[in-house]
Amino acid sequence: QVRLVESGGGSEKAGGSLQLSCEASGFSAGDYHMAWFRQAPGKELEGVAWIDMSGTPTYADSMQGRFTVSRDNAQNTLYLQMESLKPEDTAMYYCAAAKYPPPRSLWDVRRAWSIWGRGTQVTVSS
Repeated sequence: QVRLVESGGGSEKAGGSLQLSCEASGFSAGDYHMAWFRQAPGKELEGVAWIDMSGTPTYADSMQGRFTVSRDNAQNTLYLQMESLKPEDTAMYYCAAAKYPPPRSLWDVRRAWSIWGRGTQVTVSS
């Protein structure tokens, strides 16, 4: 069964850090491009970053500098290191995977990614 399972979310104070993990099963993550998205209450799904099979990352402009996406293909795992957290980072964070690279201008749309996890909640308090 093809699955993505996120973990590492929780509650953190502003200025703190969290590392999210996304473990793939049922397929080899190394053969897929992978991404992080988030959705805050009452807001639309927002692309955070994606990383191609070779490990090259692309970030949403607003995420550049505080977030770092990485992958460990041997562990079939995707990571998101989040620093200097802000209350506006509060959201459900999802990982996603795609066999083919997304269009550069449309990487942050849901339909570009075919496999999705169920999410992990991140709550940042001021």
